[in-house]
Amino acid sequence: MIKVRVLGRGIEKEVEWRKGITVADILREVGFNTESAIARIDGRVVLEDEKVEDGVTVEVIPVVSGG
Repeated sequence: MIKVRVLGRGIEKEVEWRKGITVADILREVGFNTESAIARIDGRVVLEDEKVEDGVTVEVIPVVSGG
């Protein structure tokens, strides 16, 4: 399982790990896309095509825009 925390929204979910799962896959599963959020694993920002290992925690940071 992969733990997913959406920062600033108080959302925590678990996503079932599968071979080849990417950051973009995880973002989609929690309702975001690569333009509306970024992700961190172990404190480092990760790219959307990076594969995610089983048992890690992914922090999702929603992008805020406006003016």
